[in-house]
Amino acid sequence: MLLTVLGCSGSVPGPNSPASGYLIEADDFLMAMDLGNGTLAELQCYCDPFLLGALLVSHLHPDHCADFSALTVFRRYHPKPSRDPRVQRLPVYAPSEAPDRFARAYAPDAEELAITDLSDVFDFRRLSADTVEIGPFQVTARKVDHPCEAYGFRITHGGRSLVYTGDSGPCDALDELADGADVLLAEASWTHEPGRPPNLHLSGREAGELAGRAGVRRLLITHVPPWTDREAVLAEARQAYQGDSRLVELGDTYTV
Repeated sequence: MLLTVLGCSGSVPGPNSPASGYLIEADDFLMAMDLGNGTLAELQCYCDPFLLGALLVSHLHPDHCADFSALTVFRRYHPKPSRDPRVQRLPVYAPSEAPDRFARAYAPDAEELAITDLSDVFDFRRLSADTVEIGPFQVTARKVDHPCEAYGFRITHGGRSLVYTGDSGPCDALDELADGADVLLAEASWTHEPGRPPNLHLSGREAGELAGRAGVRRLLITHVPPWTDREAVLAEARQAYQGDSRLVELGDTYTV
């Protein structure tokens, strides 16, 4: 698998840094994972968006899905699509409210919402705590601890595994997903201090502890907000986890 970082800023986009978004490739199949603010522009640097085989959306906070509306416009109104989106609707694996929430984001007013239906270009498939085959990938989803319906993913292909925490506080589901993974792509939104809100995000230390407990081969830190000291987050993770750990950057690619 090849992982490309389309955006890695947490909570909001930062200077020259889109919010959360990733591209995963194997066997000529392209799958996007989250599509936060600014990521559709980056996606077009790497591939034709019409060639996506699937989209995974971990949860419906804007920094993980804001560019879905832009993708809707791209797929509906591009004058020369490389694939007919009405025939080859994009499978979208997302939380249960996604069809309604994305329609509301796209519709300009309440009257338009009544007739807005995105199923002409998207094939919505509700996420659950299950394992599904998506192209060449086996994708296991688990609900994680976040204020809304949110999922982490374990993606396997050819005996290799990539785990993505999405946004979550420490929880058993993350430990289950990360167990023995080759790569753990973990959010870490702040340094570890007393009084941090529970069931929301990981600290750098908690991301490192998760990697250590799970015995992963590599830890990639992502989703650090622009107001957080990235190097301090990485230092915490490295104190808790003795393996290979690093901060991801826009445009980074990793072979899993």
